[in-house]
Amino acid sequence: MGFSCFKSLLVIAFGAFSTLLSVPVFSQHENGNNHSEKQETNNEKKQKEGFNASEVIFGHVLNAHEFHFLDIGDHPVTIPLPVILYSPQRGFTTFMSSRFEHGHKTHNGYTLLTGHLMHEMKLDPKKFYPGDIVAVTEAGEFDPTVKVYDLSLTRNVVQMLLALIVFVWIMLRIAKRYKSGVGVTSPPKGSQSLLEPVITFVRDEVAKPNLGHKYEKYLPYLLTIFFFILINNIFGLIPGSANVSGNIAFTGILGIISFIVILFSSNSHYWQHIFNPPGVPLGVKFILVPVEFLSVFIKPFALIIRLFANMVAGHIIIICLISLIFIFGQLNPIAGWGASPLSIGFTVFIYLIEVLVAFLQAFIFTMLTAVFVGQAFEGGHDHADDHHKQAVV
Repeated sequence: MGFSCFKSLLVIAFGAFSTLLSVPVFSQHENGNNHSEKQETNNEKKQKEGFNASEVIFGHVLNAHEFHFLDIGDHPVTIPLPVILYSPQRGFTTFMSSRFEHGHKTHNGYTLLTGHLMHEMKLDPKKFYPGDIVAVTEAGEFDPTVKVYDLSLTRNVVQMLLALIVFVWIMLRIAKRYKSGVGVTSPPKGSQSLLEPVITFVRDEVAKPNLGHKYEKYLPYLLTIFFFILINNIFGLIPGSANVSGNIAFTGILGIISFIVILFSSNSHYWQHIFNPPGVPLGVKFILVPVEFLSVFIKPFALIIRLFANMVAGHIIIICLISLIFIFGQLNPIAGWGASPLSIGFTVFIYLIEVLVAFLQAFIFTMLTAVFVGQAFEGGHDHADDHHKQAVV
């Protein structure tokens, strides 16, 4: 709770700084009405060439067709990715994203949208976003008659596949060691000693308390989502990488899979408590039943939004703190250098917290999934426990 409040305060502080910094810009614009048209054109060029914090923030958070690490002068250092497009009018087209030259050129009748290009083409920002690929005419104008389906290997897809490969490789390597007797007849070694406490923690603190005697049935799924989310969270902290866990499509699929598991784990006792709560007056049931039914869909939705919002918020705060250096530097170089130690200090602090959040959010998603699955068959579980207690007595 305290960390969430701290994040909110940082966002408010960044908004206040941006507002204060915008005042001199508007003042200079108002005072410069008497300048010549040539001077105004030069000022507009300088503004376009200046630092754009929103472009940097959304460029990091949103998906892209390349891995962008840094800029050396006017030359960005990137790793281009394959572009795979299908159009009913033009068929399949494949090429590397470097052909677009970061949105400055068209290729095979397609172009990569940037904020500036969207403004020139007068595209609706509600329908198109920077990073989208659209069809263009020979004159370089947007062609609405051509429908484009982007099947490209974007950086989110590539990084998720890399995380999956690393995850499978680590687990198969550890399983091979256990199969050979290492960790069974002898102490665990290497990665075994690192992951075994985590696995036993998920088993003893997440699966057993929430799933009871059925924990072994769901333990493989719980361990899979825990480590898969954790690996993607850690990969997202590498500079220049993609924030896969901060993509709503990624968290949405995980939430839908958990929703399916919850539904298939439910029993008649669970649905009876939803549509006919016992011990509740009839008048109250008309209010309680719709609420209980909506809770079935709210549970996976909470999983999706919680993971997405927490992973996006941390990355945005880090970029905002770094952006303050360049925002102050545009006003005055001395102010930029003066803000650097404070911004870097806070950035390192938030980055270390994000390492903790990477583990925490993987644990919370796994824990809530176990809780929701346990609630789906809790009637039968409680009934079995009662019989067990009577037998012991």
